[in-house]
Amino acid sequence: MKKVNFNEALAQILKDDPRYDEQAYIFLREALDFTIKLFAKPIGGPGRHVSGSELLDGIRQYSLQEYGAMAKTVLNRWGIHTTEDFGNLVFNLVDKGILGKTEQDRREDFMGGYDFDDAFRQPFRPGKKARIAAQKKDGEG
Repeated sequence: MKKVNFNEALAQILKDDPRYDEQAYIFLREALDFTIKLFAKPIGGPGRHVSGSELLDGIRQYSLQEYGAMAKTVLNRWGIHTTEDFGNLVFNLVDKGILGKTEQDRREDFMGGYDFDDAFRQPFRPGKKARIAAQKKDGEG
């Protein structure tokens, strides 16, 4: 069986499903590598499959690490607005033989994973104490 070339498969995916920017797929592969490292296999043990919920958590952490407060903006620019979009990206790659899946893996595993504002904006919003301090400072000036 011929090994599937990522760039060739990606070109076909982009032609078949133009909803997402090419960079979204490149980012997803990087986020998957990041996630695999988060859930490292035991020394000398076999590789471990990453579930949809684990991948979503890894994507969230990787997005924040790479893009900080701009994470949601960057993802949205690539056409990613919900966790379901990550599922679409994953299964587009699965369908082209770039990623593997188990019998239990489903596109629905990515539905309702987290709210993008909560995941990507909330970590950068000032806490209640910071808001009160800022309001006091504004009132003094």
